[in-house]
Formats: sequence, C-alpha cells, structure tokens
Amino acid sequence: MILRNDLNTHLDELLAVSRFHDYCPNGLQVEGRPEIQRILCGVSASQMLLDKAVERQVDAVLVHHGWFWKNEERPVTGHRRTRLATLLNHHINLFAYHLPLDAHPLLGNNAELARHMNWTITGRFAEQDIGFLGTPASPENAATLAASLEHFLNRKPLVVGPLDRPITRLAWCSGGAQDYFEQAIAAGATAYVSGEISEQAVHIARETGIPYIAAGHHATERYGIMALANHLTQQFGIECEFADLENPV
Repeated sequence: MILRNDLNTHLDELLAVSRFHDYCPNGLQVEGRPEIQRILCGVSASQMLLDKAVERQVDAVLVHHGWFWKNEERPVTGHRRTRLATLLNHHINLFAYHLPLDAHPLLGNNAELARHMNWTITGRFAEQDIGFLGTPASPENAATLAASLEHFLNRKPLVVGPLDRPITRLAWCSGGAQDYFEQAIAAGATAYVSGEISEQAVHIARETGIPYIAAGHHATERYGIMALANHLTQQFGIECEFADLENPV
C-alpha cells in the first residue's frame, strides 16, 4: 500500500514534471481514496478503461493520455460527465503523465521503443528534448524497418518515401509527433518514425527523400506506461495491471 500523496510526489519527481511545458496537467488529475494498493494502467483514460477499473476494484488509474487538455471544451457534460462520475462514484484516483513520460530516458515511450527494437540512442532533438536520435541494430532501409515494427507492434505501419534508402541516422518520437518531422531532418535523420503522419508531412517525405514511418499512435505509446507500472510494482510492491485496449489509430 502507498498513500496517494506519496505516490503523486514519487511520480512527479521520477518523471521530472516541473521541467515540462505541456498541453495538460501532469500528475494527479482526479482525487480518489487516500490509500492505494491496486492500479490499472492504460494508454488513455477512456470510458472503457474506467469501466475495467471499476470491475477490477482498483484504487487508481494511471495513464499517458489523461484529461483537461488545452483548448478542450470546459463544460463537464456528456461523455466527460460520465467519465468523471465513474471515478468519483467509485473513489478512484486518476494519474496522467504526458510529455514527461514521452521523454524519460529509461521509462519513457521513446526510450522503451528503442529498447524493444534494439536501437542505439545517440541524442535528442525537438522541443524539450522529446524526440530521440540513434541507429538501428543492423543495416536497415525503410522497408525492413517497417517490417520489424509491424512484427513487434502487431500493426502494419504506413510508409511514405523511398523504401530502399539506407538508414544511417534514425529519428523517432512516439504518438502524434508529425510536427517534428522537419526538425528530425534538420538533425540529420535519414528516416523518421512516429505514431501518426499529417497531410503535409507526406509531401515533405516525398520531396526530401526522407522516409516517414507512421507506426500507430496507440501502438507506439504502450510501452512507457507499462515500464512505469513495472517500476511501481518493484519499488512499492503494489499491484499494477496494464490493460491494452485495441485502438486502430
């Protein structure tokens, strides 16, 4: 068992929350019961995940994508009311960590993607050092790298640009990081991996000859929260279960 406030302090310090300027509040977003023994983890705080939290009688939900996003509608109505009522009625805490979990050098989404894919990390790029730079474990081109990602993530990536160009410097940033593509190119990347791709990024890939591999927003952001859950179990002995809810994006 760990006290809610102690868990919040530990996670905030571990993930260096204070150094990030984010689009949402990081940390405790909804207050529930003060003592925590069981946590359900997931990528996003969707109603499906909350229903599983109630079913499993957990004390807290820990996610990468929480609530209260910048420029989001403020009224707590419709699905927002239903989500919030689910937590409050069952006294369940909600913790969410967005950019801090993307960027963490050991437990983050990008670090974990590199670890699982056996990529060597050599540097960072983009705002707040969110993006990672490195090299594949063996000689790759866009076609073979996409095939490796499909095998690991169990999701077929979308590849734009030349399939046969050798990858000597890889850049990656999980989730919806299509806006960092040009910064990756400026950092010397010969291929870029992210979760999503925008319409304009398609043209940039074609015109620069730098392959863009969109491997899935949800698919590329499962592993940070899983690593964080494992950390909490090892550190405090509390039960942390990860629910991998299918998402086609």
